[in-house]
Amino acid sequence: MNLTISKDQIITGLQAVQNVVSTRTTLPILSNVLLRAEGSHVEFTATDLDVTVSCKVEAKVTKPGATTLPVKKLFGIVRELSNEIEIEVDEKNIASIRSGSSYFKIHGLSADEFPPLPQFKDDKKVSLPQENIKAMVKKTSFAVSTDESRYVLNGLFVSLKEGKMTVVATDGRRLALVDEEVEISEKSSGEFIIPAKAVNELTRLFQEKGEVEIKLGENQASFALKDDKGFSVLLITKLIEGNYPNYRQVIPNEMKERVSLVREELLHALRRAEIMTSEKANSVKLTFSRNNLMITANSPEVGEARETIAISYKGNDISIAFNPSYLIDPLNALTEDEVFFELIDELSPGVLKINGPFLYVVMPMRLN
Repeated sequence: MNLTISKDQIITGLQAVQNVVSTRTTLPILSNVLLRAEGSHVEFTATDLDVTVSCKVEAKVTKPGATTLPVKKLFGIVRELSNEIEIEVDEKNIASIRSGSSYFKIHGLSADEFPPLPQFKDDKKVSLPQENIKAMVKKTSFAVSTDESRYVLNGLFVSLKEGKMTVVATDGRRLALVDEEVEISEKSSGEFIIPAKAVNELTRLFQEKGEVEIKLGENQASFALKDDKGFSVLLITKLIEGNYPNYRQVIPNEMKERVSLVREELLHALRRAEIMTSEKANSVKLTFSRNNLMITANSPEVGEARETIAISYKGNDISIAFNPSYLIDPLNALTEDEVFFELIDELSPGVLKINGPFLYVVMPMRLN
């Protein structure tokens, strides 16, 4: 194998894939990146057996071929080199890397040892703009559970049904839901749970523009991301097996009060109040009264904070307490200027909405 590649292109390829490589692996091949060179491209692939990422970049290939090289060492080398880099690999998988007056020899392993990529059928797929799915993931992923005892909640639930893509995350104390109209064929309908690691990788790989094509397999899904500049990356992930709980049950049917709030103003007031909370007293109280919202935090060992916001409110007086970060997270993820907070009473869940297909349910904390 012999190729010449610009520093920018090889850095782009390696940065896209190297995150999934585990530092603590018993299989040496999993510390390596697969290089497959043919035509005018070289494809970099890395995997931890759960998540696989593959990225194609431009290169001048004089002799096609494939090998695997230690990804951290390779990235460390090319990051320090000047612009044009030449890579030559012999039949023993020893790579010679040249750039200007620098020369490196690095020992690799055969490409045959690298785990093969799963194949997906072409009939189970949906396509949508990257900016749409990027926004959906941003508005929900913060609510994914980190409690490993309830493993089905350790990922994003995705439903593809009746022309609608619905994305849900919950940790049992809060729930975020967003949906989007998407063209879905009969065969492409289904439900699946994407693990948190794959969600984090996707978040990192999403581009501003371009398409994403999602394909479904037995217990795996693939996400092919392409932008208008020719950048293409493929992420394949194992799916979480199990039944996601019936999230519709926790969404309150009828709310008594609905308050319009300025998102930025509420967000900054909550951040300020959060400073005065502690591990023992981790709650912020929201008191709604006529045209007024008072936000208070009080912890004996720290002190207290109090702030008022003028609002349009004619309903009954209600005091309700929440974990402040459970309100800050969705407000951070949204971009709309106006949000709506819906309430029943002190002990029922609060619901945050926008003028759009987004809904966030949060359980209150007991008032002392």
